[in-house]
Amino acid sequence: MIWLVLTLLAAEPMPLSLSKAVELATAPNGNLRLAMIRETISEAEAKRRQALGAFLPQLEGMAGAASQTRNLQAFGFSLGPAVPFQIPSFVGPFTVVDYRVSATQSILDLSAIYRYQAARLRKEVADAEVRQARQVTIQQVARTYVLVLRAEAALDAARAGQALAERLVLLAESQKRAGTGTGIELTRAKVQLQNEKQRVLVASNEGERAGLELKRQTGISFDQELKLTDRMNDGSEAAPGLAAALESAFAGRLDLLAQERRRSALGLSVRGIRAERLPSLASSGDYGVIGDGSRMLPTRSVAIGLRVPVFDGGRREARLAEAGTQLRQESLRTEDLKRQIEVEVRQALQALENARAQIEAARLGLELAGQELEQAQRRTEAGVASGVELTDAQTRLARARDNQLAALSQFNLARIEVAAATGTMETAAKGMVH
Repeated sequence: MIWLVLTLLAAEPMPLSLSKAVELATAPNGNLRLAMIRETISEAEAKRRQALGAFLPQLEGMAGAASQTRNLQAFGFSLGPAVPFQIPSFVGPFTVVDYRVSATQSILDLSAIYRYQAARLRKEVADAEVRQARQVTIQQVARTYVLVLRAEAALDAARAGQALAERLVLLAESQKRAGTGTGIELTRAKVQLQNEKQRVLVASNEGERAGLELKRQTGISFDQELKLTDRMNDGSEAAPGLAAALESAFAGRLDLLAQERRRSALGLSVRGIRAERLPSLASSGDYGVIGDGSRMLPTRSVAIGLRVPVFDGGRREARLAEAGTQLRQESLRTEDLKRQIEVEVRQALQALENARAQIEAARLGLELAGQELEQAQRRTEAGVASGVELTDAQTRLARARDNQLAALSQFNLARIEVAAATGTMETAAKGMVH
């Protein structure tokens, strides 16, 4: 019974908007790649807590009991013959019981401070990388959603072309029976019908492939039928200016933020290594009771120590040189990423404007191709034109439909690229399609 209910639910098409698809893909159990990247935040947080531990008290508890014997003569306890009594050379066994709590506390350690600040920045790096991965996931879902919309529109256009071809076959048959048409014109119309049927099959296959990819990205069951509720943007929306787009990109690109934090963290690591040359101050103490078990007396110790590094065999200098090289590399990567971002923004804006121009050209071409087909059909029905003219007009109409669909999809994909390049993918996805 449950299986039957699930089967019926899967057979019912599921309405899916782009915002819903994004919500499913970015859910904790939606996109597996995104879930794996989220684990880096937990790892970075654990390392931050490890670095923080250098500033907190280190407490230890100890309880021990020992039965001991000692050779006092081996420790130099020996009296000469002038002394009227002798110390035994061997004592014991005797029992020592000790219960003690000890603590150490760092007072001043600049190196540890820099290490903690670097760990905190690496936590911010991990957070930015997860947010960047979320934007990449949204970008992928939006692209796939547009591709599914394109496949559906291509299938509708192919079916319309097939219906038109079927009508023209009937027209050719009627003209042949009436004696105003020829057999080759009927054959030509049937060939065109088969071409349109093949276009339907190709478009249907593309739609299935795009739909499966969308289901994979959103975690929807592959057996669930989908009904997309949004439609592609018609190209009427104005594109942002280059200056505003670059400003948004440099302020909002999370990969740039992560790279800058990564460079800053390495800078703090370099400062931390340098600070290891400086003295550090720490305190320690313990308190407990000690005795033979039957009689216990309290004892304590309190100390403060200054640690002054002198020479470590050159290891510190080598680590400093290595960290300095890594810092310079990250600085170069940061500058390279900024240039790459500018290129991506310029290319995305150029593609958007180009796609907008294609939409206008394709719209006019579709209008003219429709007019040409109407004229060719009237001329053919009147017997003043051959079937070649009608078939050519039919082919040009199909090409014009494909051109318009390609221009619309390119425009919407370009809008996605602009949003990704400017770091506004998450907010832009809400109004990406209508």
